[in-house]
Amino acid sequence: MSGRERLGALSMQTAFLAVLFSVWYVVTEGSQITSLFLPRLPRVWSEMVGLAASGRLYAAALVTIPTIAKAFAIAAIFGIAVGFLVGRSERLVRLLEPVLSGMFAIPITLFFPLFILFFGIGPDSKVAYGAAYGFFPIALNTIAGFSNVDAHFLRAAKAMGASRYQLFRHVYLPAAMPVVLTGLRIGFFISFAAVLGGETISSAAGIGRAIALSGELMETARMFAWIGFVVLATMILNIVVLAAESRTRRD
Repeated sequence: MSGRERLGALSMQTAFLAVLFSVWYVVTEGSQITSLFLPRLPRVWSEMVGLAASGRLYAAALVTIPTIAKAFAIAAIFGIAVGFLVGRSERLVRLLEPVLSGMFAIPITLFFPLFILFFGIGPDSKVAYGAAYGFFPIALNTIAGFSNVDAHFLRAAKAMGASRYQLFRHVYLPAAMPVVLTGLRIGFFISFAAVLGGETISSAAGIGRAIALSGELMETARMFAWIGFVVLATMILNIVVLAAESRTRRD
């Protein structure tokens, strides 16, 4: 994407957010909509400032962020390992790729009570849940990346006497890396969402638990403030990840 295209996309995204917040402000300030359903924008901002100043945001993030990091690390390690081993064999691709795709299509949320049963309501159950959910897109993209390496490149490298390591380093890895990076990006945000979703369902602490508790107590403005922090973090992370992915592709 050229600089002009990136600027155009950023302008459209900024305009969309500006319109969204403008509509929110006008609707809540100039109508009879109860704040129980849609709080006033200044009230939400005040709650966000209060949460940050009081340290509650920091305390909740200390629970959620390490949980997401652990879940994604486990998903990435096992997803890339399984994807690489399967993607190197056409027989294994035909045998296991449909199985993994079918398992990914099953809503793993149905099995969340099992994670609670095995790991408890603490962060461990959310780590396992996020890792299980993030594993599949990483593994499937890794399989696609390594299994679709052009056979002509492999034959040419072998004809020139390339070793297994050289094949991996100079043929497999450059060819598969863009697809693998896409899988890592998708897997990260799925793990991110799974951990937060798990915290809202059953957890003793964390940002997801704070959102659920605010909803249970009918503190709508505070609930929107917590959600606002999550949306802001997601947007920043997405920009950073896309920039890193784009730079890696160019390299």
